[in-house]
Amino acid sequence: MIPLTVARIAEIVGGELADIGPAEAAQRQVTGTVEFDSRAITPGGLFLALPGARSDGHDFAQSAVAAGAAAVLAARPVGVPAIVVPPAPASDAQAGVFEHDTDGSGAAVLAALAKLASAVAAELVEGGLTIIGITGSSGKTSTKDLIAAVLRPLGEVVAPPGSFNNELGHPWTVLRATEDTDFLVLEMSARHPGNIAALAAIARPSIATVLNVGTAHLGEFGSREIIAETKSELVQALPASGVAVLNADDPMVAAMDAKTVARVVRVGRTENIELRAQNIELDELARPRFTLSTATESAEVQLAVHGEHQVSNALSAAAIALECGASLPLVAEALAGAGPASRHRMEVRVRPDGVTVINDAYNANPDSMRAGLQALAVMARQQQQRSWAVLGEMGELGEESITEHDRLGRLAVRLDISRLVVVGTGRPMNAMHHGAVMEGSWGSESTVVPDADAALALLRAELQPGDVVLVKASNAAGLGALAEALVAESTMWPEAQ
Repeated sequence: MIPLTVARIAEIVGGELADIGPAEAAQRQVTGTVEFDSRAITPGGLFLALPGARSDGHDFAQSAVAAGAAAVLAARPVGVPAIVVPPAPASDAQAGVFEHDTDGSGAAVLAALAKLASAVAAELVEGGLTIIGITGSSGKTSTKDLIAAVLRPLGEVVAPPGSFNNELGHPWTVLRATEDTDFLVLEMSARHPGNIAALAAIARPSIATVLNVGTAHLGEFGSREIIAETKSELVQALPASGVAVLNADDPMVAAMDAKTVARVVRVGRTENIELRAQNIELDELARPRFTLSTATESAEVQLAVHGEHQVSNALSAAAIALECGASLPLVAEALAGAGPASRHRMEVRVRPDGVTVINDAYNANPDSMRAGLQALAVMARQQQQRSWAVLGEMGELGEESITEHDRLGRLAVRLDISRLVVVGTGRPMNAMHHGAVMEGSWGSESTVVPDADAALALLRAELQPGDVVLVKASNAAGLGALAEALVAESTMWPEAQ
């Protein structure tokens, strides 16, 4: 964060000083990072006292200051220098962020954090910072990583780790930027209409991309049309001098050109657009190779990430880099060196016995599940090996949950996946298994197991050298640990000896 005095921060957020006098507050500076984990505090940092599922950050304020925090942003006095903002009801945008925020303290600290991030972002933009926003139903984190990779040759980049894309992670990321930052890349998610507009108001982007409109969180939004309108809030936030990068292959995204005053750059496989991918091929690990073409030049691109769906993500990253001044050859080179940067997202590992493990267990929705299954089918077919799909439940699909899980079971059959392991025994997972059984003439190829431990036991017993395994589910299913165990324990299994 840019250096600010405690007094200046209190002025920005509308807070009161506690356990620090005005004179000292005017001299003491926050020069370190803003943290909500007291263990991450560095000298000169600012600690956020937020309520947690098992503990309250206010209880760790003194240890944070002892570790070097210059002050604490809190909802009540904590016995050490603090900026106190009164508890308040959560706004519509904050709804659901802290389910355990019973007294409004979390909402108050989040609102203050947003004000601080907004003030810092405005100052940095005046100094030349370029803010880039990303949204979409799937692929946001992978695309964020690709954008960061293609921009690094042009200057210093700040981007969130993993999926820091909500009312806490978004301003936290903004406050990582300093006077030396050239590009701030921000991933934006939504649970309700208005969420993305609220995030964009904190740090208004000058370049933004919408990747797709799918069915993630369909149970909360109610329809794809409402999802599309919510995603369009990002391009609506752009100024007339800005740039909207839109996926021309998705009709709902392409239609957003009517919702922005910014200049539109279309990307995809469609004819007569600004940036196009042609001649797409996949190697034995489903890494795409394609020709990247503008109206005047082209370059060959070999991606280091896995799955044909990554082509669309790479196109958005390439378009943004070109808008920021990169040449097409530089973009192609940067994309070639951009491997998976966020854990549990199409993370491919090959064991000593030749078993390939695809860990894509951080998140799941119907679109990303289909992409994962397609990548699995390509890898297994090109390697002429058996394929395993170990799938857990997709959350937040509402009334469509049974239908969508049934469709995925049927898709596994159509893609000729060798074995489907359905993890969980609730109605959605039973629907996935039933769909697979009804779609084909399978016998025991589709198996239902109660939990990740049972799935791991099955794989230990039946995996053969050279098999290709996809592990994918919503994060709450906890299958990421299963995928890690598949890799870590490989040398202990009979097949690896």
